[in-house]
Amino acid sequence: MCLAIPGKLIEVSDENGLKMGVVDINGSATKACLEYVPDITIGQYTIVHAGFALKIIDEEEAAESLRLWDELIERGAFNVDGDIPDSPDGGTS
Repeated sequence: MCLAIPGKLIEVSDENGLKMGVVDINGSATKACLEYVPDITIGQYTIVHAGFALKIIDEEEAAESLRLWDELIERGAFNVDGDIPDSPDGGTS
């Protein structure tokens, strides 16, 4: 499963000829390669997967995606104990 997380670009730099940046993802700064989104500018939002910014998105899309992430976490979708949470219909799936 691929998980791409939205964040806001806060810094741009050049590293060995590659366009790189720092993306604020829910208050955590993470480094990302910006080569797939060469037109991105500071203040814009992007989705990041495996250290690569993949797509420029607007603030509304970023906020909705983060809301869904929070909902998944709240419902135990990423349970670190390894237990599978009950599904809403009472079974496990």
